[in-house]
Amino acid sequence: MAAGSEFGSILRLTTWGESHGAGIGAVLDGFPAGMELSQGDIQKYLDRRKPGQTAIATPRKEADEVEILSGVFEGRTTGTPISLLIRNTSQRSRDYGNLKDCFRPGHADYTYYSKYGFRDYRGGGRSSARETAGRVAAGAIAAKFLGELGVSLCAYTKAIGPVSIDESRFDAALITQTSTCMPDAAADREAMEYLENCMAQKDSAGGVIECRITGVPAGIGDPVFDKLDARIAQALMSIGAVKAVEIGDGTEAALARGSSNNDAFYMDGDTVSKRTNHAGGILGGISDGSPILCRVHVKPTPSIFREQETVDESGRDRTLLIKGRHDPVVVPRAVVVVECMCALTVLDAMLANMTSRADVIRDFYNTRKQ
Repeated sequence: MAAGSEFGSILRLTTWGESHGAGIGAVLDGFPAGMELSQGDIQKYLDRRKPGQTAIATPRKEADEVEILSGVFEGRTTGTPISLLIRNTSQRSRDYGNLKDCFRPGHADYTYYSKYGFRDYRGGGRSSARETAGRVAAGAIAAKFLGELGVSLCAYTKAIGPVSIDESRFDAALITQTSTCMPDAAADREAMEYLENCMAQKDSAGGVIECRITGVPAGIGDPVFDKLDARIAQALMSIGAVKAVEIGDGTEAALARGSSNNDAFYMDGDTVSKRTNHAGGILGGISDGSPILCRVHVKPTPSIFREQETVDESGRDRTLLIKGRHDPVVVPRAVVVVECMCALTVLDAMLANMTSRADVIRDFYNTRKQ
């Protein structure tokens, strides 16, 4: 029985580990040989995700230092599975003692118990947001190779609670400088005030993350079950706390008319281009060469420091006060997770596309014979 810990077709990611176990890790199989790769290439992505860095992140202190165990020799990928380890160093399992037989509202405790008849109550085990560290480590590798192919990814916080960024003030440099990961200084200040109010009321907030992917050539993806937008949606919905995914105009398309929603084509020199991008860079499940735009909606952090009603494993009604160290909003730390899952999905689709045309395959192997 598979446990749903694998993702990808040609490029296959497997993550493993629990929040309060010895460590978190990932195995990335199917990655091409010959790309230069160092720990630093991965670490800069993990540093964007790790806890304890701002007033709106969990105070849990984890170095999140990655170790490359296999798949790299003399600074280059070997074509064999790349195994990555991130050790847990700041577990406080005692904080979860009162949860041993209770189901936390908004968490996966009850559903895990219903499925397996057993659960790791220390921080949620596999359902913990800490599982995403493995995704980020692997996604950093995919993002680096995509960069060498002319593809770039930029994820950021679009909204926290009722506070949204103003596109006219968009400054990409602010994404890694603001606590909220908002590319808008004014919106960042307003969002911080909103979060301070939430924390004062022992409550939490949700928000929206957006990712722009540029440089993906037209023709990537498949027309039916493996549509590129379907694979992106699967990748992003697999991130904990994500409740909805949009591509392009998303739900706004349902309110439009065909005359305004259609993206007119025109020739820009020798290149087919579009006047608008309501489709978000994907038509019929296949990339059209324009920027791919995706958006995820993240629910409020379920761990709040208020007394809540619940039940226990014996079926008794209980009240519960959650202890421990928790994010009042998970959106900023999830930004890099969204970026990395998009990177893994797009690179996998581009690798799969290498076999879509007979002329490309003939050219490749005939060239090798010369």
